[in-house]
Amino acid sequence: MQTFTIHKHEVRSRHGLVSAQNRLAAEAGAAVLARGGNAMDAAVTTALTLSVVEPWLSGIGGGGFLLHADGASGEVNTLDFNVVAAQGLDPADYPLSGANAGNWFAWPSVVDDRNVSGFTSMAVPGAVAGLSAALERFGTIAWADALAPAIEHAERGLEIDWFACLSFAVEAAGLAKHPSTSVLFLDEGRAPKAGDAASPNRKPMPNKAKLLRRLAQAGARDFYEGETARVIARDLAEGGSRITGADLAAYAPQWREPLRGAYRGVEINAIPGLSGGPSYLEAAAELEGQAIDPAGAPAEAALAYAVAIRNAYERRLTTMGHAATPEAGCTSHFSVVDASGTMVSLTNTLLSRFGSRVVLPEAGFLMNNGVMWFDPRPGQPNSMAPGAKPLANMCPLILRRDGKPWFALGAAGGRTIFPTLLQIMSHVVDGGMSLEGAFLWPRLDASTPTIRVNARAPETAALLRGRFPVEVVEDTVFPTNFAIASAVMRSPDGENVGMAHQTSPWAAVAVGERA
Repeated sequence: MQTFTIHKHEVRSRHGLVSAQNRLAAEAGAAVLARGGNAMDAAVTTALTLSVVEPWLSGIGGGGFLLHADGASGEVNTLDFNVVAAQGLDPADYPLSGANAGNWFAWPSVVDDRNVSGFTSMAVPGAVAGLSAALERFGTIAWADALAPAIEHAERGLEIDWFACLSFAVEAAGLAKHPSTSVLFLDEGRAPKAGDAASPNRKPMPNKAKLLRRLAQAGARDFYEGETARVIARDLAEGGSRITGADLAAYAPQWREPLRGAYRGVEINAIPGLSGGPSYLEAAAELEGQAIDPAGAPAEAALAYAVAIRNAYERRLTTMGHAATPEAGCTSHFSVVDASGTMVSLTNTLLSRFGSRVVLPEAGFLMNNGVMWFDPRPGQPNSMAPGAKPLANMCPLILRRDGKPWFALGAAGGRTIFPTLLQIMSHVVDGGMSLEGAFLWPRLDASTPTIRVNARAPETAALLRGRFPVEVVEDTVFPTNFAIASAVMRSPDGENVGMAHQTSPWAAVAVGERA
């Protein structure tokens, strides 16, 4: 049992807010707000900065989703910039190892984990195309200005504190297999040690800084069709990836109308199609038919959450789309609200921690392991297929009240994402909790056969044991047993409220206050 309590407070301000998993990225976005930029300006700047200051979670080598809600009109738009399989992907390259049979909770393993790590696990990244398209449509600042903080951080170097060292240590064996990754992140093949005089306290990223400067000058499409694309394609070919220059050139993000649902008078806006959105709305619809009182009857509410989540997951993994991840993912989510009430909810991912574990040698950035999101068995609803998009667990949301954006939220954490978001929404809507209270309330996760219950909720664990296998766990920094959420909310009087995940050491809300 933990012998200490971690507590963060919500932030309230008339100014804009950025709630993110990393304080440095949140501050970069808030600085844009302070200079008069809008929510999308701040969001794109935050996302690009995150790719440098927490490179193991998200970045320009990955993909994601975002929602934008206009504070004046209330109009909501969504953008899908998730990864896509190479046109040359061949399912025959991923023979099953026979380690397990696979079911709706887990799929069988592939020989040598070819779908999980290395060049064979990569899919075409969409982050640069998506972020630039979002900035062009809804932003006011230049692409080069949005890139500037990321370039500065790449040149200065990643700060090597205890949390960074933990992140490297968790995956050190996998990172050490790839020379370019080992050189950038490790010390002679081993995880760096914070405070060790023999280890540098920062790790500059010169190749990535060079690439970002080129993108600032040449524009975002250079990543897909110009000199940057040629560098990336050359790195990929030399490593044995099926992704070609033609795959990069063909990539385009997709604007879509949001998927809408309702929950007790609140309108839910989610990403349609291959996201966590449809499953979230299914579970919310099941809950809406029940009396939920998370504050007065927490164990009974938790049972309702568990049943709704498990039902939605069974439908999701047996009937939907092209994939769902067989392991906990490593993703970044942040939520932004500006002074006018415009909101952005954005989730970006490399899929696993450090993605494919490969830093492209010349391009200098980590690539995703998007092939992992496909079912390796043939003939399944989400089997591997050339040019296919995977079904992602990412589930950014924007909730509206009276036609105006009220609540932007999302999370990182693979399969645990939508279960966490469902509970936070219910805690606010059903329980009348503050944003801070909803974040700090003990959660459960029902996305796997054994339901994990926060150790601070023994009554919940006792009730659930009558229906399901239960494991009592702590809400620790590592392993991450519950999703890492970030949210902003707008009060009726125009005050903004933000909250970041309490046990994530770098998570923070930054205020875009003018000097």
